[in-house]
Amino acid sequence: MYPELNNLLNTSPEGAEQGKLTLLCDAKTDGSFLVHHFLSFYLKANCKVCFVALVQSFSHYNIVGQKLGVSLTAARERGQLVVLEGLRSAVDVFFRPREQLHPLQFLREASAGDLQLLYAFVRDALEPVDGGEASWRCPVLLVDDLSVLLSMGAGPVAVLDFVHYCRATVCREWKGNIVALVHDSGDAEDEESDVLLNGLSHQSHLILRAEGLATGFCKDVHGQLRILWRRPLQPTAHRDRSLTYQYKIQDKSVSFFAKGMSPAVL
Repeated sequence: MYPELNNLLNTSPEGAEQGKLTLLCDAKTDGSFLVHHFLSFYLKANCKVCFVALVQSFSHYNIVGQKLGVSLTAARERGQLVVLEGLRSAVDVFFRPREQLHPLQFLREASAGDLQLLYAFVRDALEPVDGGEASWRCPVLLVDDLSVLLSMGAGPVAVLDFVHYCRATVCREWKGNIVALVHDSGDAEDEESDVLLNGLSHQSHLILRAEGLATGFCKDVHGQLRILWRRPLQPTAHRDRSLTYQYKIQDKSVSFFAKGMSPAVL
C-alpha cells in the first residue's frame, strides 16, 4: 500500500468505500504498481479478497506484497485471500479430464464463449458464509489483468458480461468492490481492446490511468497518473472530476508530484 496514493484518493483502509468498480489502465507504461497497491490496501482493510492473477506468479505478488507490509501467503492460509494463478492454471486446464471443470475451461473449447465458470469461481470464493468463518469487512475482486483474457481467446463482450455479473453480485448484492486492470494498446486497429476499455470506463466509479511520458524515458519521472472520479447518476456538468500527477516508483514506495514539480527538476 502506498500512503501517498491513499492521500491523493482521500482513502484509508479504515474508511474504504464499498460497492464501487475501480478501473486501472496503463498506456505505454507498466501499471502493475497500482495492482500491488490495491491488493495490499484491501488486505490491510481486513477484506476478503479474490485475486485473479493472470500476469505474474503468486511468488512475484507475494514478494512485492512483503515490501508493502503484507504477506499474501499468510492471508491465503487464514482464508482471507483466494488466488487463481493464471500462469499455472492455463497449463493445468489441458492436463485434466474434460469432465473436471476449471475456471479457465473456455481455453479448451473450440470457440471461446462465455466466462461462466470464471464467474462461478469468483462467486464461490467471495460468498459470505454464516458462522465458523472469520468476519471479513467486505468482499473484493481484483483482476490483473482483463486484457489477458482477450489474448486467451475470450471476446470483449464475454469479458464485459463477466464484469457485469461480478458487479451485480459483488458490488450490489454483497456491497463489495471490484478493481481491474486493463491495458490500453493505443492501437486504433485493436477494436477488441477499445470495446473492452470503453465499456469498463462507462461502468467505473474511479479510473486510474498510468501513462508513459510523451518525451520518453526519464530516470526521475517514470510517468503520469490521471485520476478520474465518476458519478454516473449526476448531471453531466457535475459528474466527473479529474487530477493529473507525475510519479516516480521506488523500491517500497511511489512519489507523486504536480507536473514539472519533480524534486530532480527543482
